[in-house]
Amino acid sequence: MTDQPNPAPLTLLKFPEKLAIVRLGPGADLPQWAESASLFSVTATAAETSVICATRSVPTKTPHIGPLTAFQVQGPLDPDAVGILHSLLAPLAEARVPVYTLSTFDTDWVLVRLVDADRAAEEWRRRGHSVTAAVPATPASSGPHRKKKK
Repeated sequence: MTDQPNPAPLTLLKFPEKLAIVRLGPGADLPQWAESASLFSVTATAAETSVICATRSVPTKTPHIGPLTAFQVQGPLDPDAVGILHSLLAPLAEARVPVYTLSTFDTDWVLVRLVDADRAAEEWRRRGHSVTAAVPATPASSGPHRKKKK
């Protein structure tokens, strides 16, 4: 077994909004209710379309996982960095905390069940990482998934 990379301690930003991972059918159109202020993501495969959005928006009978808490690794991260997710996920695996991950251009996100959020933060702190409250910003984007304000 080789030694695992040991990146410098990381700062994680804990977002207050309760999120869900929603399963839609393959090729599904994005419903209007799916948008979220702090984190919004769509991943489409041949078998499904998954959306990460605010829990408050999800219709009752729609298949979803949640409520979840999102932790953002403060970035931007070096795209050649090695071991970042390992340093964050190994302590949670040892503590038997289920996780969901997402990577963006600048950083990584770790989502955990709301009931496990404090335990996840404590495990990271015990390993030298810091966890602080995030201050969500309202996206200024008026891209295809957002309506323009009048």
